[in-house]
Amino acid sequence: MELQTQIPFHPSDNPIDYQSKVVLFGSCFVENIGTKLAYFKFQQFQNPFGILFQPLAIANLMQRAIARKKYQQDEVFEQDGVWRCFDAHSDLRSSSSEELLHLLNQRLEETRISLETSSHIIITLGTAWVYEHQASGKVVANCHKVPQKAFTKKLLSVAEIEASLQNIVSLIQNVNPKAQIIFTISPVRHLKDGFVENQRSKANLITALYTFLSSRAQ
Repeated sequence: MELQTQIPFHPSDNPIDYQSKVVLFGSCFVENIGTKLAYFKFQQFQNPFGILFQPLAIANLMQRAIARKKYQQDEVFEQDGVWRCFDAHSDLRSSSSEELLHLLNQRLEETRISLETSSHIIITLGTAWVYEHQASGKVVANCHKVPQKAFTKKLLSVAEIEASLQNIVSLIQNVNPKAQIIFTISPVRHLKDGFVENQRSKANLITALYTFLSSRAQ
């Protein structure tokens, strides 16, 4: 009697070892991977902008970092005495805009260096649901508990996700063509969206990733 599901896998030609430099981006699932790597003393750098659940946020971070596009005063906002940025997780906050801008731009530079020097880049996608800020028309990485009426909730299509994956890979390969890119889909369910909505989201992510990888294998 088998109590476990056996999943066949093929060992990588470029496995992670103690000489590897691993960079991790994405959902809380990738944080767990990064924490495990850190525990066993692997060289790792994870989520410089905090947890990023959806692919557009990850692509935006990489694009800004590689382009060295620093954050400006009009890209941060104050809420209840705390300064925040829609491109970053709520962990990145400050009591002053100057301190937050310094932190954001410091993390951008760290991200750029890590992308250019890493041997392995792990990207975990958590959801296909995104929130578009109505005033700016920009898809945000985190709503920071700003009233829901300020956003429009949207499910990314398979084509939109596939395009963002292509953007991510192109950005990385332009600065570090030797890096091995590893994509995963987080198994963590986002039940705050609802059971059906979570399944729709994961289905789009899986389909987009499979389609993207299949097209590259041809």
